[in-house]
Parts: sequence; C-alpha cells; structure tokens
Amino acid sequence: MVGGMPMPGLTERVVKAIFLTIICGAVVFPFIGVISTSLAPAEEVTKAGGFVLFPTHGIDFTAYRSILSGGTVTQALLISGFVTAVGTAIALVLTCTLGWALSRRGTIGNRPLLLLVLISLLFNPGLIPSYLVVQQFGLLDSLWAVIVPVSVSAFNVIVVRAYFAGLPAEIIDAARIDGASEWKLFRHIGLPLSKAVIAVIGLFYGVGYWNSFFNALLYLNDSSKWPLQLVLRTYVVNGVELGGQDLGMAGEAVPPQTSIQMAILMISIVPVLCVYPFIQRHFAKGVLTGAVKG
Repeated sequence: MVGGMPMPGLTERVVKAIFLTIICGAVVFPFIGVISTSLAPAEEVTKAGGFVLFPTHGIDFTAYRSILSGGTVTQALLISGFVTAVGTAIALVLTCTLGWALSRRGTIGNRPLLLLVLISLLFNPGLIPSYLVVQQFGLLDSLWAVIVPVSVSAFNVIVVRAYFAGLPAEIIDAARIDGASEWKLFRHIGLPLSKAVIAVIGLFYGVGYWNSFFNALLYLNDSSKWPLQLVLRTYVVNGVELGGQDLGMAGEAVPPQTSIQMAILMISIVPVLCVYPFIQRHFAKGVLTGAVKG
C-alpha cells in the first residue's frame, strides 16, 4: 500500500482471480460429478435422482464392469482403438511423405501440388460429393470409410512441410555429398529431426479419429461397426437405454442408466487425457516453430 491506498492493479488482479476461479469451478465440478456418478453405488444414484456430486456410500465399479463385459460398448471401444491406431499410422505416413516432397524445391510438380493442398484449405468438398466418392470406391459400411477420407489434413501437411523446410540445409547437403538418396534423407535426417512436430500432428490425428462420430453416422449402417463416439451419441446424448443384452449381462441386474452413461463418457475421455501430458511439451516447438518457419 502507498499512503493508505491499495497498490495499483491489486483490485484488477483480485477480480481476475475470482473470475478464473469461477470458470475453473464451472469446468471442474461437472467433471467431478461425471466421475462420482459413474462410481457411486446404484442405491445412491437412484436416491439422488441420477446425478451424484460426491459419493458418500463408497465406490462401486459395477457400471464399468457392465459396459466392459463384452457387450456393445466393449465392441465399440475396440473398434475405436483400431480406427485410431490404424488411421493415425496411415495419416502420419501420408502427411510426412507429402510434407517432405513439398518441402524439397526440386521435386517435380512441387508448385502445382502445393497449390492443390492450399486450395483444399479454402474449399470444402461438401457432404454429398464426399458421400458419392466413398460410395463409388465401395467403402460404405466399412471401417475404411471412417479412416480413409480424413487420412490427410491440408493444415497438417502445411505445418509438416514448413518444419521440414526449416531443417538445416548443411546437414542435408552433406548427406547428399555422401551419396544419400532422397528416401534415406527422409528416413535418417528428416524424421529424426522432426519428432516434435510428428508427435503433435500424430496427436491431432489420433484425437480426431478417436472423437469422430459424424463419418461413422454417415457411412456405417451396421450398428455392430459403430465406434465408441457414435455409441456415446446414441446411448448418452440421445438417451437410448442399454439393456442387459446390450451390455453382455443377460439375466443380471443392470446398474442405473445414468451410471452407465457417465461410465461410457469417462471411458471416451480418459485415453485422450492420458496421452496429452506426454505430448504437451512438444506443442510450442512443433506447431509454432513449424508455422513460423513456413
């Protein structure tokens, strides 16, 4: 304090702290409620009317055991894992190879191909043309319809290309003098020096595949091929009830629907939350450096 008056900016900092605390509470409390409801005993969930903020009668994993007992949710979880793993691997291979080709100025067709990539950023193909293309390739009602159409992102290609273009030219020239081919330059110099941007782009693709439901809704008519996010939309957002047969618990007592829904929601969130901390340190180096060097 100066002369009995508050320090300049103190009131502003207090207001900011209160405002941020309110925002954090608005985000954290619903998340705590989701976790608590999924772990609360059935009697407590029923008594609370479907939503428990803090379980007071212990923790019960029945909801998780029910959805992971081999029914619809278990199958959807395996499908989402397959789509995410295979889709991310294919997307990284295509994006990195295309980004490397576009970063080499002597590549044949470099400029026209780069122009096509940039145009795709400005113009969306539209829903009907995309559906017709998938249909003509015979991918309808196949998991490849969820993987292939989004396997290359123009934005990610531009970021990777910018990062590759910013690699030290001296190292590449020295490798060329030693007789390294373009493929060896890509494998032994480009990829090892670009782990940060590859990790970030891989996270973007992985989260995109994991959270994608619209393509599955559009292209998959067989419910046995639905990924987890489409099951989440059907049984949580739309409120369709999961019976014992759907859960692989025929003849057994089914937990409250709210507990099942919150458990499905947690299972759909946890994998992404587990991956983010390991990739977070690469964000500034990977994305920002790639964008600036472009």
